[in-house]
Amino acid sequence: MEVNERLSEKGQRDFHLVQRALNESDQKAYAELLYYYRDSLYFLMMKMTNNATDAEDLTIEAFGKAFKKLDQYTSDYAFSTWLFRIAANNCIDFIRRKRKDALNQSSDIDIDFSSNFARKTASTGLDPEENIINDQKIRLMRSVVEKLKPHYRQLVELRYFEEMSYDEISVQLHLPLGTVKAQLFRARELLYQILKNSKEKL
Repeated sequence: MEVNERLSEKGQRDFHLVQRALNESDQKAYAELLYYYRDSLYFLMMKMTNNATDAEDLTIEAFGKAFKKLDQYTSDYAFSTWLFRIAANNCIDFIRRKRKDALNQSSDIDIDFSSNFARKTASTGLDPEENIINDQKIRLMRSVVEKLKPHYRQLVELRYFEEMSYDEISVQLHLPLGTVKAQLFRARELLYQILKNSKEKL
């Protein structure tokens, strides 16, 4: 493959490093590519995820994916452009998976809260020890809810403590139904983060 003369000096340098890595299995060439773009790629991942651990893992993944299909790179564009596109797409997939997991987990919280409050209202059928444990869980949940911002706390209290439907909350707070659902979803995400730290207590 011939180098594209329209590439910048840096782009041509990277092109030759790629050729060395492919044709000569030059480990130093791989190391140089890693050295040139490791920090800037990490900062991009940090900007996209706002999480240092995720950013570090995604940076490593991006280089791994790029090096694995290095033979697909062409000099039609700079290596850095190709690398960052791989990294960005991989990061977007990661964020989507994470959001999907958060949705599933928040649904679990919805079930946990509802079931705990249901047990609370039917606690007369439990033995004294079970009642004590159940009351402790309710108190813990209330303390967790208190850590939310006021507007989220109000929504959670209406939904789970007063067991109002989405429609009833919408009417009472004079909010669109979609807004109620969206804000409750966000509230459950925040509760999940708090509850993760209190999992053993629950």
